[in-house]
Amino acid sequence: MRSSTSAGLAYSFAAYLLWGVLPVYFVALEPSGPIEIVSWRVVLSVVFCAVLITVVRGWRRFLTVLRDGRAMGFLALAAALIAVNWLVFVYAVDEGQVVEASLGYFINPIVSVLLGVLLLRERLRPLQWAAVAVAGVAVITLVAFHGTFPWLALTLAFSFGFYGYVKNRTGGRVDAVSGLAVETAYLTPIAIGALGWVAATDGLSLGTHGAWHTVLLLSAGAVTAVPLLLFAAGARRLPLSIVGLIQFFTPVLQFLTGWLLLGEPMPLERWLGFGIVWVAVLLLGVDMVRQIPRNRQR
Repeated sequence: MRSSTSAGLAYSFAAYLLWGVLPVYFVALEPSGPIEIVSWRVVLSVVFCAVLITVVRGWRRFLTVLRDGRAMGFLALAAALIAVNWLVFVYAVDEGQVVEASLGYFINPIVSVLLGVLLLRERLRPLQWAAVAVAGVAVITLVAFHGTFPWLALTLAFSFGFYGYVKNRTGGRVDAVSGLAVETAYLTPIAIGALGWVAATDGLSLGTHGAWHTVLLLSAGAVTAVPLLLFAAGARRLPLSIVGLIQFFTPVLQFLTGWLLLGEPMPLERWLGFGIVWVAVLLLGVDMVRQIPRNRQR
């Protein structure tokens, strides 16, 4: 049991580490634009998943998913949501807004809690209500003092929050690889059309900016799938409460990447807004820790 938990922690931290430094990868893909990057990410993810399904002999499991009409419907919605999330995130990196993107993933767990109330009729504990309220104050503070509405952060938070909700609705019927394969297959015709549009207008960047850029861009499928598979492997070995706590590792790394590595500005009013968000995150974290012993007793 202890070895399984240790392996779960290792897999989960590896996944969140890779997601945390993902902005560096997208910065390295300049001058490729967000539409081209996301389109290659979709197309190459399909190829990567097909190869992986072949290696692990998972085609029977994949075909079972294809015959499940309910699951396919949910995966179609999940595909639309993850496409929005990917495009907005890459756009944020391209526009030098990694810090605001990290804000979205700080808020995301709180959005997930709120969706549980609105869509699943879950009852919130007092600390969870406090976290939601404080997060609302943080958004108001950022608008009032920073002068701009954090639409990038909120779009990332809500698109990934709804994505998590939709994936939860598929239950245990869809494994991680098959799910990603179906989602990206849904998006592939759109991605191919987008690549054709980019080729006809600005021109594709693939193969035109040196060997290193080409290798990085062709790695988009693996960069997408590997953290997801590590996360799935970790989630199977850990209590959900622990997984929930570890997920804050990603926005912390993204925030540090934007602020320290990429030199994005952090004026006083922005620190104030982020500080209030971190109070909300702390409240949610305390609530998660308090629930661990109770979950073990069930």
